[in-house]
Amino acid sequence: MNKQVLVQGNFDILHPGHIRLLRFAKECGDKLIVAVNSDKSMGSKSRVNEQHRLEMVQSLECVNEAFLSDLTPAETVKSLKPHIVVKGKEFESRHNPEHALVEMYGGKLIFGSGEFESNSEQYITRTISHGHNLDYKKCQSYATRHQFDYQSINTIFSQFSENRVAVIGEIIVDEYIQGTAVGLSQEDPTIVMTPDRADTFLGGAAITAGHIKGLGANQVTLFSVLGKDDKADYVKNHINAYNIDTILFDDGSRPTPLKSRYRAGNKTLLRVNQVRQHKISKEIQTDLYMQLESSIHNFDLLVFSDFNYGLLPQTLVDKVIALCNENNVRVVADSQTSSQVGDIARYKDMMLITPTEKEVRVALNNIDDGLPILAQKLCEKANPTSLVITLAGEGIFIHLPDQNGHWENDMLPAINRNAVDPAGAGDCFLAASSLALCSGATPWQAFYVASIAAACQVDTLGNQPLSFTTLQQRVLESFKNI
Repeated sequence: MNKQVLVQGNFDILHPGHIRLLRFAKECGDKLIVAVNSDKSMGSKSRVNEQHRLEMVQSLECVNEAFLSDLTPAETVKSLKPHIVVKGKEFESRHNPEHALVEMYGGKLIFGSGEFESNSEQYITRTISHGHNLDYKKCQSYATRHQFDYQSINTIFSQFSENRVAVIGEIIVDEYIQGTAVGLSQEDPTIVMTPDRADTFLGGAAITAGHIKGLGANQVTLFSVLGKDDKADYVKNHINAYNIDTILFDDGSRPTPLKSRYRAGNKTLLRVNQVRQHKISKEIQTDLYMQLESSIHNFDLLVFSDFNYGLLPQTLVDKVIALCNENNVRVVADSQTSSQVGDIARYKDMMLITPTEKEVRVALNNIDDGLPILAQKLCEKANPTSLVITLAGEGIFIHLPDQNGHWENDMLPAINRNAVDPAGAGDCFLAASSLALCSGATPWQAFYVASIAAACQVDTLGNQPLSFTTLQQRVLESFKNI
């Protein structure tokens, strides 16, 4: 049965107490209906236009339906006959004419306390910052040093739409459980939290493809494998929003990867990964390769977005690289080693690889050397045209080897001073830098653009494809004081 819940009020100023009450009301049933008292019914009490008040309520994710009402709360209840009516705790000791009405047809009147939730503001919007955390001062000397300006970058931007891109890698479903940290458990030293909401995003290779398309690529095709489960259904139902083509294979031997992050405020308390890491079957490998082989002439760039969950065995990687080389398709790679084991050095002769410092040290089994030596040793082993070592909050280290055994190094500091959510920065950096390189950018230009793109990504909670307009605007801002 679809339980309808009714809340009625003025909502003159939409404050956290309202949001908590409405969230509580939503949890009491299936459909939350909010009656916003009209200007006519409020008389002189109305300080904000009724249309504005209605729009504010409609903007809340927990509200299924909202409308303006000239009726009293009792008259609204009599008209709609909701299963549940929710009012604030302060009304519990007052006369409530709705009480008798709802009892007549078997409904309930519930008083919500509007308990404190530190994340109430997130019911209004997922994006907490809008570029205000970006600090370009430290990177301006980089642009001067490498002799490029906004006009040269804008010329590169104009070529983004000429690129046709294939992305191969694991699709991940990212779940964010936002809550309030209650305190420490009395039984053991464990943080106790109360979940307030859950948001779900597409991650992994899906967001890499989404970024590339969002930044303006002509065509993006994603090759991946999904389990036969509800998360796979979620992916198939939501991937179309990215405007990318997909070639997906079902594999009943593994679940669709799910990463759940439990957060309080802007901090992640715990991450739970539900994955299996065995290799995909030879049959799926063959089918995937044949699909790629039949369409390889449609691509200018191929991106390996490897999370080391078994989608890219070495034999398949080697065949795909050889296929790309035969057809003059440029190739870039990122191979993640966070909670799993990977080896970025297995991707040979790439146009670009973008490992973290940890991923470089794992690939080389080296905990002693500094970044310049690490970079050179990795280049000797993997032979990329360009290497960027990402350093999280410290920015990036750039290493460009040449054919004579020499190299150039440089660094770009992190541009975002206060990351809202650091997850996905590497995927966004890979997407923007590879697209820029294929559009005629020098490595120095490409990594400047990609650093700003990554700074935009971590300015938002969860994975959302970065738009070309946003990136172009932020890059323009970065040159204003040069």
